[in-house]
Amino acid sequence: MTTPSDSIHAAAALPGTALQVLLSVAFVHLINDCVQAVLPAIYPLLKQEFALSFTQVGLITLSFQCTASLLQPGIGLLTDRRPIPFLLPAGMCVSLLGIGLLAVAGSFAMLLLASAMIGIGSSTFHPEATRVTRLASGGRFGFAQSLFQVGGNLGTAFGPLLAAVVVVGRGQGGIAWCLPLLALAVVMLTGVSRWYGRLLERAAHRAAAPAAPALPRRRVAAALAVLALLVFSKYLYMVSLQSYYTFYLIEKFQVQVGTAQMYLFLFLAAVAAGTFAGGPIGDRIGRKRVIWFSILGAAPFTLALPYASLAWTGVLTVFIGLVMSSAFPAIVVYAQELMPGKVGMVAGIFFGLMFGVSGLGAAAMGQVADAAGIEAVYRLVSFLPLLGVLAALLPREEGARR
Repeated sequence: MTTPSDSIHAAAALPGTALQVLLSVAFVHLINDCVQAVLPAIYPLLKQEFALSFTQVGLITLSFQCTASLLQPGIGLLTDRRPIPFLLPAGMCVSLLGIGLLAVAGSFAMLLLASAMIGIGSSTFHPEATRVTRLASGGRFGFAQSLFQVGGNLGTAFGPLLAAVVVVGRGQGGIAWCLPLLALAVVMLTGVSRWYGRLLERAAHRAAAPAAPALPRRRVAAALAVLALLVFSKYLYMVSLQSYYTFYLIEKFQVQVGTAQMYLFLFLAAVAAGTFAGGPIGDRIGRKRVIWFSILGAAPFTLALPYASLAWTGVLTVFIGLVMSSAFPAIVVYAQELMPGKVGMVAGIFFGLMFGVSGLGAAAMGQVADAAGIEAVYRLVSFLPLLGVLAALLPREEGARR
């Protein structure tokens, strides 16, 4: 049976890269993830203004994580069966309403609702935006996926900066300064959805061969399980640096907060650079090789990190960011080739579900830090990249995309 999604990918592929569409989607990804990153950055402000407990702060995170992570696979599966172009601007409108509500919320219940709405907007954006990215790639799938993801990485890096410069000095009402950014995102996604709709119309008038996995279902399931473990190991290690790296530097080397934040910025910049490089390299030399290198190749650096001096810690984390982040574009495109016609579901699993699961892992790392010290966290997670040996179990790429 041929689904509408199959028809688009098989019959309506563009002859070249639709660079304007790719840049638009990547820029909106930057805005989306930047606004998401503002939420945890203003927790101290919200805690003070609403006299919240740490448990209530955790519930705000939970309400966001549940909608942002758990809804994504379902939305991806739905849009694989029936693509919905207007879902892109509509989802961003929900995020806009969530930020507006957050700026005027007068109770803890309203804070929970606002954070859930921001999560819903994110969960509707990622699956359909990933599909548009693939359609606009002109066959350069790795390059397109890297460009899309680096937008999100930059947004995550700029979010705390936006909160510090624009929001914190103005109190809760300062959150409303994010609204123009989201309004711009809605306008840009409206244009993208029109392009997407025209593509759907064109596909409806052309015959398409059914898209089916090139490998037996059991082999595909096993390969996806391996990819999920690799993504989990990558996400969990990256989250350990994003969440606890500054605490690690302050506790172990007694550096100032500003110095620790600069080291974190260098790591995030390396992540953005590695993400952008990983996709095009996978297009050239093969995605399985990139997956091998980027997960297992980071192991020497992660294993050395807990025993390094301050200067070498900075150097090692830059290499870790460069090497490990190059895996994700290759993994997503590889999974899309394993499951043709399931672009949305693949995006939902790897962007949403794995992100949520790694968030639970981050909470567990916090308990380890409380019990045994922050240095114990980095000694423990340093072994995660060794899971890269599982890449040997992945089928050859020729078989995956045949």
